[in-house]
Amino acid sequence: MYISGLTLFSRRKIKKFMKWLLALFLTSILYVKLPAQEIKKVTIDELNSYINKSSKPLVINFWATWCGPCVAEMPYLVNQTKALSIKGVELVLVSLDFEEGYPNEIKSFLNNNNYIATNFWLNESDASEFCPKLDKKWEGTIPVTLMVNNLKNYRRFYGSALTPKELQKALKSLTEN
Repeated sequence: MYISGLTLFSRRKIKKFMKWLLALFLTSILYVKLPAQEIKKVTIDELNSYINKSSKPLVINFWATWCGPCVAEMPYLVNQTKALSIKGVELVLVSLDFEEGYPNEIKSFLNNNNYIATNFWLNESDASEFCPKLDKKWEGTIPVTLMVNNLKNYRRFYGSALTPKELQKALKSLTEN
């Protein structure tokens, strides 16, 4: 029996092959690993220099792998800033993990969750010294987020975790003219 130039037998083979091909494709997606991310060790002065020299809108989040509110905020922080990458927004994650966690625990957390960002580990231990250098309102709690857009002289510090709705509003302020 011929249907559209193919025998019924050939259509079954093609269908079986397509199922096999789809299964192979889906399996390969599961095993694709993102490239290992670099986590650069910085001081607060080096971080401030990075922030001040940037021509991109920056979302700088201070967090740690052991901080429950930080971990809870991370998925929507990463996703919402990723959606604005077309507007040039750069997500900068600054880990305040203890020295024992640098870099392996931090890298493992980021890679296991597929969080892609510019990553720093703050090599500072005295919060009373480094916090005011970033923002005078920062008392050392985490998570905190600093949004900076040097091209429009915009700088706003958020001293606690942001809800998805608060983050969306903050990102709008960061990127709108």
